[in-house]
Amino acid sequence: MKTTATFQELKMSEYGKHVHYQLSAEVLVRQSLEKGQGTLSSTGVLCVDTGKFTGRSPKDKFTVIDDITLNTVDWGEVNRPISEAHFDLLHAKMKSYLSAKEVWVRDAYACADPRYRLNIRVVNETPWANLFCHHLFGRPNEGDQLAETREWLILQAPGFLADPETDGTRQQNFTAVSFSKKIILIGGTAYTGEMKKGVFSVLNYLLPEGRDVLSMHCSANEGKDGDVALFFGLSGTGKTTLSADPNRSLIGDDEHGWSDDGVFNFEGGCYAKVVDLNADKEPEIFGAIRESALLENVVLEGKTGIVDFSDTGKTENTRVAYPIDYIENVKIPSSAGIPRNIFFLTCDAFGILPPIAKLHKGQAMYHFISGYTAKVAGTEMGISEPQSTFSACFGRVFLPLHPLKYAELLGRKLDANPEINVWLVNTGWIGGAYGKGNRISLKYTRSLIAAAMNGELSDVGFVPHPVFQFAVPQSCPNVPSEILNPRALWSNEEEYDVQANELARRFEQHFSNYKDQATEAIKNGAPLILG
Repeated sequence: MKTTATFQELKMSEYGKHVHYQLSAEVLVRQSLEKGQGTLSSTGVLCVDTGKFTGRSPKDKFTVIDDITLNTVDWGEVNRPISEAHFDLLHAKMKSYLSAKEVWVRDAYACADPRYRLNIRVVNETPWANLFCHHLFGRPNEGDQLAETREWLILQAPGFLADPETDGTRQQNFTAVSFSKKIILIGGTAYTGEMKKGVFSVLNYLLPEGRDVLSMHCSANEGKDGDVALFFGLSGTGKTTLSADPNRSLIGDDEHGWSDDGVFNFEGGCYAKVVDLNADKEPEIFGAIRESALLENVVLEGKTGIVDFSDTGKTENTRVAYPIDYIENVKIPSSAGIPRNIFFLTCDAFGILPPIAKLHKGQAMYHFISGYTAKVAGTEMGISEPQSTFSACFGRVFLPLHPLKYAELLGRKLDANPEINVWLVNTGWIGGAYGKGNRISLKYTRSLIAAAMNGELSDVGFVPHPVFQFAVPQSCPNVPSEILNPRALWSNEEEYDVQANELARRFEQHFSNYKDQATEAIKNGAPLILG
């Protein structure tokens, strides 16, 4: 889109010495190549390196503590305070730094539902970072007056380094958010995901409290009859893979809001992991890596320019950014009705949780506040035992408010819509822990989810799990019945009981951070530790 307004009318001079405004994706790719900031793959896709930081730096994210945030933000390890004085100093320094630079400015927005739209102006030090913003944020239509209605400003300057002693930061890189000034400052890091998650954190603060919208770190899709499904899950649980369904339309792959009218995407694109990507396993993402997409930190094979998606020499967090309409089966606009099914995905490497279980309201709130998965320790550590991971609401590091506020809002949504089904799906191990059991087949997981969405589990028999108490179906089309009850698959059922109790204790240990303030409904969803 080209704007008809002049730079003077938009007051662009305050952002840099030479300002590029609202450039097309094609021009941004060309400029990145001309400046030697990227290379083209064999298929003509721009490939860039983000430098020292190939992922977010949560310990270097700060929120200004002021009259607005003092008693509303959940301060601690996740939400670290920075003073207004330090923020103002950083802001002034960044403006001075950028004033002598060539910069790229873009007006965009977040939230597909216009009632909750957040207009954003972003200022970048590189054209490819502006390309990322073109893809990930909402793209205005011709005639939209975003320049005059800009609410939030993002200044992103990887070349600007903070002085921790005088600027109040932990080290030279930082992300600092001021809700009073509506500004996000990002310096010392070129990792583009800091911009995406900075806006997500802002929405996680603004929408639940004042507007009763549940902000969610989840993917969403819609069936042909309009039924909506949400997929929550931490990294490695299958959230992206399982929400990509050729028979359903993708609403979004990562960030959504849930209002009284339904679900809407926060973003205008996707920022997908591409490690070990192949066309057979994830054809939608593979097909989206085409002209004007942005690949980050991938390795190209010699002079051929072919991307080696299995090479993690730079990072395991290799990524691609692209507009959401690069996905063939996508819903535009990215909004839909009230969800009919909610799936909490977990990769349980302990082999305890069943492949699928149905949760009542209290259990749904409890497992939402738990945000559980398990990972296998790295071989470089010389151990192979599973490690439990808990992240409240499946995105604790992005939550400015206390996690219980989001869990309680989920409970209210479930009360208002009692027809919603909530499921816990284990995409990890069955028949034993990692090293002894087997990982459940993706084919069976897809069949279980399809059966849940099609209503084929409505009339089957359920039995309560002896420890976690959720309802476990005893049959499912296209899935062997024997895999539905994990205890029966263990060679030693008594050992299963011991390990189930141990996993329940890990849940309870995590929940102890919230138990004193939790409602009885959430407490009623806790597991029953035996013995």
